[in-house]
Amino acid sequence: MANLRNVRLRMRAIQQTLQVTKAMNLISTSKLRKGRCTLADTEPYFTRIKKSMFDIISSAGNVKSDFFGKKDVKHSAVLVISSDKGLAGGYNANVFKQVNKVCKTLRDPLLITIGNIASRHFNHSSFSVLENFSFMSRLPSLDDAGQIADYIISQFLWNYFDEVHLVYTHMFSAVKLTPETVQLLPISAEKIQEEIAQIGGEKRVDLRFEYIPSEEEVFDALVPIYIKGIIYGALVEAYASEQNARMTAMDEASQNAEDMLAKLQIFYNRARQASITQEMTEIIGGSSAING
Repeated sequence: MANLRNVRLRMRAIQQTLQVTKAMNLISTSKLRKGRCTLADTEPYFTRIKKSMFDIISSAGNVKSDFFGKKDVKHSAVLVISSDKGLAGGYNANVFKQVNKVCKTLRDPLLITIGNIASRHFNHSSFSVLENFSFMSRLPSLDDAGQIADYIISQFLWNYFDEVHLVYTHMFSAVKLTPETVQLLPISAEKIQEEIAQIGGEKRVDLRFEYIPSEEEVFDALVPIYIKGIIYGALVEAYASEQNARMTAMDEASQNAEDMLAKLQIFYNRARQASITQEMTEIIGGSSAING
């Protein structure tokens, strides 16, 4: 009887877990649908702004701007986009692996995290975390991207770090989520050309533009808008990837819970049948002894 009671308790606990995983699956499905709609609207802009920036940079001469040119890199910054909540399968773990890989190639890397999971993870690592941004698992807005861009640009212009890299999750498809690395600052036409080629864009050719009032003033006004757009596109894509990963993880967890319930139900039925058979045998044996 004690064995049957333990099995019933285990089955009840699994049923409660199954209700939670199914509810989270439905929530993630709804958020994913909204995130993919936003991503579909954002992705063309995300790609176009890179192409436009390459066209403008490649046509300019030697621009005297703090946003261009190679510096003597003493400190590097890595902007990491993770989630605010767990239970998303390997989504965050893959981002952390990419960050570790990137940091090995940088000199004295400093981290700027987006999401509480990354903040908690890297606070217990050998890397220094400068700042953490959190959006409480909601769909990021353009104002959120502007807040992050303003912080990065101000620190870069104050020479707190000399280059900035962005690590986020690119959503190729529902089954292929891959961490990607983008160099935000300083801006390099070659790097942008490589990124355009990676997303399947055509090779850009040099164009000629006229800059009024000057190249420096145009770029000083244009670069912050460009950084803001790139960060916003990465935030939206990371949000959609997170919801897709969580939906998949909750679906697998629900399937595992159902399999465990099925096995426990069979075990419970067999144990209950054996208990009933034993009780009947004891009753029959006792009755025979009395009659004898």
